[in-house]
Amino acid sequence: MIAIKDNIAQVKLQISSACQNAHRKPNEVTLLAVSKTKPINMLEQAYDAGQRAFGESYVQEAVEKIIALQSKADISWHFIGPIQANKTNLIAQHFSWVHSVDRAKIAKRLNEHRSGQDTPLNICLQVNISGEESKSGVLLDELPALLAVIETCDNLCLRGLMAIPEKNASQASFKQMQSLFIALQKNYPTIDTLSMGMSADMQLAINAGSTIVRIGSAIFGSRN
Repeated sequence: MIAIKDNIAQVKLQISSACQNAHRKPNEVTLLAVSKTKPINMLEQAYDAGQRAFGESYVQEAVEKIIALQSKADISWHFIGPIQANKTNLIAQHFSWVHSVDRAKIAKRLNEHRSGQDTPLNICLQVNISGEESKSGVLLDELPALLAVIETCDNLCLRGLMAIPEKNASQASFKQMQSLFIALQKNYPTIDTLSMGMSADMQLAINAGSTIVRIGSAIFGSRN
């Protein structure tokens, strides 16, 4: 049996250590538990251990979990996977955060479907910082045009940037994201989030200013 409570405690220790090495405070970094493919009872165990932010990538599976756990109203649900246009309605209805907005069509559809809800949808723009053809994310030279579209979307709140640097990326890729993040903050006052770092590269991400680390297998075990 996976000791999820112990795993969360261990990950938080690792975050604290990484923050100390980067001369940052541990409360500057939010742990997002990536719970995709994991059963509801595992999420409940994480919740009982104090975890409140959960990341999902598969819309239908996620909506089932959100509905099943709707009595736990303090859960913050984050969509972190590639977005299909025909799933934007469900995402806008059920999530409070979307980390993976990477094109104008998706932004416009999320904005339209969020209409009528009490709060705007918090979004991060996913940047393909390594320029990998196989990876989602807006390229750096396309970012200004996407930002211009976001400014017209009243039901979206631009909170920051998200990135998945290439495997074994150097500190330089993470620092490049940090520089972009800081530059955008000068013109976009709502930007306060840099979603970057997973189990293997959490130290590098935190050292480069990440405010949300997305951790799955270190908490829930390997995915099936």
